[in-house]
Amino acid sequence: MNGRIPRLEIENLADFDQRAGRSGSLVGWTVQSVDLSGRGAVLAKLTVQGALFLGCRFDTGVEQSLIDRGAFVFPTLPGPPFNPYRPGLYTAGELYTIEREAAGLLAGHERLSVDEAVRRTAEEHDDRRYTRTTDGRIYAWYTAQPTPTPVAAGLAMSLHDNSILEALADRLTPQARVVGVMGGHGTVRGEPDYRLAVELGVGLAAAGFTVASGGGPGAMEAANLGSRLVASDVASALDQLATVPDYSPDVMAWADVALALLPALRPTFTLGIPTWYYGHEPPNVFASGIAKLFSNAIREDLLLATCRAGLVYLPGAAGTVQEVFQAATRDYYAPDPALITPLVFLGRDYWTTTVPVWGLISALARGRAMAQRLYLVDSVDEALDALS
Repeated sequence: MNGRIPRLEIENLADFDQRAGRSGSLVGWTVQSVDLSGRGAVLAKLTVQGALFLGCRFDTGVEQSLIDRGAFVFPTLPGPPFNPYRPGLYTAGELYTIEREAAGLLAGHERLSVDEAVRRTAEEHDDRRYTRTTDGRIYAWYTAQPTPTPVAAGLAMSLHDNSILEALADRLTPQARVVGVMGGHGTVRGEPDYRLAVELGVGLAAAGFTVASGGGPGAMEAANLGSRLVASDVASALDQLATVPDYSPDVMAWADVALALLPALRPTFTLGIPTWYYGHEPPNVFASGIAKLFSNAIREDLLLATCRAGLVYLPGAAGTVQEVFQAATRDYYAPDPALITPLVFLGRDYWTTTVPVWGLISALARGRAMAQRLYLVDSVDEALDALS
């Protein structure tokens, strides 16, 4: 025994009540974003030395009592339109909820056909609707911050991103085989490359992989969508989405037609990791778990660290190329061959002629263990074989 007390994380009131009822001590507890109003009498009976309370609510006087008895209390922060201590990943319904719509955007669209959703968004072709969503309001707050960022705002963003990292770690099991799909955000619904990404997502999910993407539009959206489809449903889904091919000029028209499709999809867990740093690119709704972050640097590292089962690169531009070399650098310096992530380049002509990174990557890998984990392929089946 090393004498360390394992930390217990409590993220909802029911869990708190159950555990507190059979414990006399909160030593080693972290209680995160739980409304503890009405629990003052319970807390008064418990040992709280060293317990950590993040963004919890208390009755008057309880917070000071906890501090006096040795607990660490991090209060809610005024100003930001988000919870810095949020206990879970985002959902599409949450990010695209418009405050004035009491039923919520997603709940409303669960009762609409795709045609009705398209008709309604055509009538309301007004991108100002996006600024009233949770995602839009957070992006507006983020872009309004001066340089240098005020301490309170910087602290709120750092706490938020750390909470998201913890939420993702809680969501992914050690057995999860996560494959990242990288590709251009400018790939438009209805294009051949969009369909290719969908088919790749279908194949990866069928092979037992968890699909992750950068969480944005284009190839990222298509991969997340594919992982929640079966092959027989691809054509119908693509036809429906193609009615609103791009998020410009109306983000909400683009999101609405996708939200209308959600109830028909499988509940497969698929991950999106977008960032408000690129807030002009809205998050796609097909990721069932959305780990949206403020820090793009953390986001990029998280993508690579999470996708240990492989990375598949579809045609893309500068952002995709940057992701190629970030992963290649990690593989190049990997201290153990077991830590090398397979890199699969889907589109032989694209990666050798249009954007010829294959030659440079191959040259870097020559004579190193990573050379055995590089693949240049032309089909989804070949990509799946490379990852098996």
